[in-house]
Amino acid sequence: MVRFFHLPSRFAQYDNWRNFTALDLRHIQRLQVVGGLTSFKDATPAATAPVACRLNHPRTPGIFYGANPLDDSFSALILDISFVILLIHIIHLLLRPFHQPKIVSQILGGFIIGPSVLGHNKNFRHQMFPEDISFLLSNIGLIGFMYFLFISGVKTDLSLTKKSGKKEFFIASFSVIVPLILNITFALLIRKTMNKSLAKFSSIGAITSSLAITAFPVVHPILHELNLLSSEVGRMSMSVSIISDAVGINALVAFEAAIQGEVEWKSSIWYLISLFVLVGFIVVCVRRVMRWVVRRTPEGQAVEQGFIVAILLAVLVMGFLTDLFGIAILNGPLWLGMAIPDGPPLGSTLVERSETIISELLLPFSFAFVGLCTDVFQMVNAGWSNLAPLFFLALAGHFFKFGSTLVASLFFQLPLRDSLAVSLIMCLRGQVEIVLLIHWIDKKIITIPEFTMMILMTVAVTSIATPLISLLYDPTRPYMINKRRTIQHLPPGKELRVVLCIEGQENVAALVNLLDMSNPTTSSPFSIYALHLIELVGRAAPVFIDHKKCKIPSKYTASDSIHNALRIYEEARGELVKLHTYTAVAPKRSMNQDICELALIKKTNLIVLPFGRPSRGDSTVGLHQVNKSVLEHAPCSVGILVDKCNLHSPVVGQSFWNSAQQFAVLFLGGADAREALAYADRILGNEDVCVSVVRFLSHNSRGDNEFEKKLDDGMVTWFWVKNETNERVIYREVVVRNGAETIAAIQSMNDDSYDLVIVGRKRGVNPVLLEGLSNWSQDNELGIIGDYVSSEDFGAAASVLVVQQQVLRGQSHFSSGICEKFRFDFR
Repeated sequence: MVRFFHLPSRFAQYDNWRNFTALDLRHIQRLQVVGGLTSFKDATPAATAPVACRLNHPRTPGIFYGANPLDDSFSALILDISFVILLIHIIHLLLRPFHQPKIVSQILGGFIIGPSVLGHNKNFRHQMFPEDISFLLSNIGLIGFMYFLFISGVKTDLSLTKKSGKKEFFIASFSVIVPLILNITFALLIRKTMNKSLAKFSSIGAITSSLAITAFPVVHPILHELNLLSSEVGRMSMSVSIISDAVGINALVAFEAAIQGEVEWKSSIWYLISLFVLVGFIVVCVRRVMRWVVRRTPEGQAVEQGFIVAILLAVLVMGFLTDLFGIAILNGPLWLGMAIPDGPPLGSTLVERSETIISELLLPFSFAFVGLCTDVFQMVNAGWSNLAPLFFLALAGHFFKFGSTLVASLFFQLPLRDSLAVSLIMCLRGQVEIVLLIHWIDKKIITIPEFTMMILMTVAVTSIATPLISLLYDPTRPYMINKRRTIQHLPPGKELRVVLCIEGQENVAALVNLLDMSNPTTSSPFSIYALHLIELVGRAAPVFIDHKKCKIPSKYTASDSIHNALRIYEEARGELVKLHTYTAVAPKRSMNQDICELALIKKTNLIVLPFGRPSRGDSTVGLHQVNKSVLEHAPCSVGILVDKCNLHSPVVGQSFWNSAQQFAVLFLGGADAREALAYADRILGNEDVCVSVVRFLSHNSRGDNEFEKKLDDGMVTWFWVKNETNERVIYREVVVRNGAETIAAIQSMNDDSYDLVIVGRKRGVNPVLLEGLSNWSQDNELGIIGDYVSSEDFGAAASVLVVQQQVLRGQSHFSSGICEKFRFDFR
């Protein structure tokens, strides 16, 4: 069966679309014209005008009947998209060690299946990507780009433009206006060498304006992959890209109107009228409807499925309307997404339910479509003289963009490495630029050879810039310091500063009671910096909220109940505790940056993190990764609380002790163990607490590090001399030969007589004490002993506090270092 249809201009030069004359139709018994207007039998030659034709393969009975499954369009489509998805993931897996973003793998995956590589083989092309499959891929690919831009619009936080300071506005404006002027000037200088379509002023304006803009939907996913969203450079880059989009979009609209008016000036007027009407409809009507949906959704619940389906359907409607009005078809979905309130409940629900399908299923169609459009052989045949003007214009555009951003960043006295990183981020290219290139083909500004060259330049620029950004900027670099900020080294009479990390309401009671037992006094009060951690979903930009400076948005009302409980505790303790509340909304991968930055700025001595074990239907892998990152980069000591629900009190802030509480300290030696013992000494100021210290020693001192042993002996001696007459302190030593005996000694304490077990994480422990246990531990974040006493194998109801002493900059995580100072305070 042969179907006739109108051939879009962007496919006019594809060699996989065949031209037929009427003479080729003499043996066709039945023809169907698209739209069903006419059907013929026994067609005869009537004209010699070329028509485009797509073969519709019939369904095959199956391979066991000798049929080729690829003759069936549906089977071929399934195989093709599976092949493309698998190819993209393999390429991404190979390129990941080189810090390459996924966009590079996606473009290369499409490029490989196209006529430049595998598609150059005629058998491969006709078997895997025949005419009908290419037609389907192109249309589904455009739908994929529509939904990608829609989700990017949903994530876009337009309030960043209001929150941005003078620095961001200046850098954004300077990095758009200056490159645009320089690009246009350079293009006019080489205009004589351009072909007729490219030499038009409207074409020059469209290309130069796109080179001057850095698209936010491109910058955000790459920053997310580089784990820079919560960093200073990442926040600045997102603000700059949103502002630059707002500035540059005006130039794009002006030049697009000029292109529309090339045939008749009235066309440009109608284009602008249609544009303003559509934007006004989205801002006035659609925005109000979305706010009504948010108000209708009960607090803490997801948006109804019917609304989600209606919004996803509206994406297709907006694409149709923009195409109907002569506006670029992908603008409508982007504007619709920007009209939807970001974050919970609506934005987060849309992203959670559709992002995976869009990015992992629809976008591969899009990049397969792009790959089938690229052809390096056509590019080579076109000749350097035809490609050189656009090549040098694009190269100059990237150079002007990089240079102007660098000058503006240095003007505001950003460090050189940070300025270079921001400049490279502003040069990133991706999906939006590809969409513009497809649009330029439709407008006949460029052809397939030039399109191929620009796609290769997009890959080259992004693949070079991304690893350079990772090399230049390390977001964790400033956190680790050389000054001691620990409990052990805290001078007498100084306040203890603690960052209290809270993931949910279930963490509050145990964390507050841990603070309460830590004995705040008038001579050594507590400054508590309570940080509520919320995973970033449904928006692009992370948020860090200081509750004393601004009111928390209504979408994050869960923080109110948490901070209210902490304020009750503050009021109960009076002047002994000063509370400062914060909320961080960030991806799990970058939450550690908010935690460490807060600890660094507030000069805290301890970070307390919650620990959660995975349960059925719930995964805490993200929280584990946060904890591990904080342990690795923290500017102070860190404590991880494994709550077994025995530290909860009915009233927060009210003492929960009806009798003396029993705490145990497992002292295996090393810096972490010394920090745990220093914390236990502070707890002893509370008269309702009894502490049992068990020190583990190796038989005949086998495996001891002499320097570590001296530090341990000094710390233990100081502790015992200070508490020798204290009846609430029990100290004993256990000699063991290997890890099995260590575990046996710990297991002997498993009689449910302890409420809390305090243990050092792992640094400086004699390896003999852990001999044979290295393969047993599951959670490296707790260390071997911490993992055991918090596991079900230990069985006790006691909660566990795993302590790691601050690791100084340049100091190994596995040794205490030779330069450690220790202070013994005989009070």
